[in-house]
Amino acid sequence: MFGYDVLCVGSATLDRFLTITQPLSSIKAGDKILASKCYFHSGGGATNAAAAMSFLGLKVKMLTKVGADHDGDFILKEMQKFGVKNVCHTRSFNTTDSSTIVYSQVDKDRIIFTHKGASQDLSREDYSRFQLRPKWIYLASLLGTSFDFSKELAKECKQKKIPLLFNPSLYLASRGRKVLAPILEVTTVLILNKKEAQSLLGTKEKDSFVLTQSLQKLGPKLVIITDGKRKLVAIDLHHFYSLMPPNVTVTDTAGAGDAFNAGFLTGMVHKLSFDNCLRLGQVNALSVIQFGGTKNGLLSFTKAKQQMLKYRIKVHIKLRK
Repeated sequence: MFGYDVLCVGSATLDRFLTITQPLSSIKAGDKILASKCYFHSGGGATNAAAAMSFLGLKVKMLTKVGADHDGDFILKEMQKFGVKNVCHTRSFNTTDSSTIVYSQVDKDRIIFTHKGASQDLSREDYSRFQLRPKWIYLASLLGTSFDFSKELAKECKQKKIPLLFNPSLYLASRGRKVLAPILEVTTVLILNKKEAQSLLGTKEKDSFVLTQSLQKLGPKLVIITDGKRKLVAIDLHHFYSLMPPNVTVTDTAGAGDAFNAGFLTGMVHKLSFDNCLRLGQVNALSVIQFGGTKNGLLSFTKAKQQMLKYRIKVHIKLRK
């Protein structure tokens, strides 16, 4: 008996956004830069994905560790607005994770400075076993002792036959296939960008379809490789998939990946076809990048379906030989 749709496991950060009006390449050490905008939001793999899926109508909980500080209070309070409960029943002695995102209006790109604190302390003792009753588990990147917990969680997914979506960041993917093997071997869906895929495999291979096949051999049944505004490719047991994201006005790309992952997984929970899951993820990401912050511009399921009709994203499907 399932208690809810998805448990999102990962980090929770307090994100500080600074918008500048000059190219990032023009900034030198010692410069004092005037920001045109400054605002705060909760961020991190667990909160972004959980908020997006809750907005899409799923019953979602998150498992993340924050510090006993103001930043932790801010994050948990903001997530309450999305109807998402944190099932971690302890707070860390370390400070809550934080990030500063410097976004250039000229480059339409950003630099992210991140400090990892409380999120590295997650352990099996931080939640009750009866709480592990979701239809899916969404696993984002965790470091420190929390990475060891990630491997334990993967084992539990296998034992309880809970499908797992794994979304490793670059700093986790760079540890390589051997380190991530205990998670990859039980992963149902692996989603990562092209640079992360190359880093995980330790290769300079540029063909994304070749990368998907290499990654699938490590265990995941479904593999999706995103590449920003360039072609997205995916693979299941029988087909190759590709799509070109439509062009939209970009305000901020932060949170786009989490929004895509959340939309895709929502489609899987609703048992949509694989190509429509990709479309659902894509329109959710397209909406988020037109707003500032990782949780602004999120779509409801009804609105997402309308956007799918609006954009009519073509997904090319090719039978595997």
